[in-house]
Amino acid sequence: MTEKQDGKPTHYINVPEAVGVFDSYEALQAAIYDLMIAGFSRFDISVLANEKVLEEKLGNAFWRAEELEDEPEAPRAHFVSEEALGEFEGGLVGGFFFLGSAIAMTAMLTPASTLAASVAAVAIGGTPGAAIGAVLARRANREHKEYYENQLRHGGILLWVRVGSPEKREKAVKILEGHSGRDVHIHDWSE
Repeated sequence: MTEKQDGKPTHYINVPEAVGVFDSYEALQAAIYDLMIAGFSRFDISVLANEKVLEEKLGNAFWRAEELEDEPEAPRAHFVSEEALGEFEGGLVGGFFFLGSAIAMTAMLTPASTLAASVAAVAIGGTPGAAIGAVLARRANREHKEYYENQLRHGGILLWVRVGSPEKREKAVKILEGHSGRDVHIHDWSE
């Protein structure tokens, strides 16, 4: 369905959506895990997009979570769990370590090189790569934390959940409220 808002078309679908605001990342994460255990798809769960996307879509105006709960133009993003972020960080560190080691090993694999020299080259070549990976991983972790801290400064972390049936509506509301979600309600559309 399309609706005109400020002269611009807004696209949304006629599937009801539960919305709630959370005052901590831990409560949000617990609610999302319980939603997934209860049978909700991760594709039906979304959070507010990062500040850069918000500025592109809504401008530089100061916003509060309460203003965006039922705003069809509020940009959405998929939830990224701490575990997924940890896997990403591990992949960065390990990937850069492997790349440095592979380059060093390739350089040392000549008929004249000894096993000890090859092992030393792998260790020495992989260490700078692992350090680069660790720096990038720390940056990703910092940006993840800043993303949620920014939302908390603006009144809370928004969570939307598509609820296509009366049973799912009831489950979602119960789960969101059970994890200290506030202003939990249903609107008749979703993005």
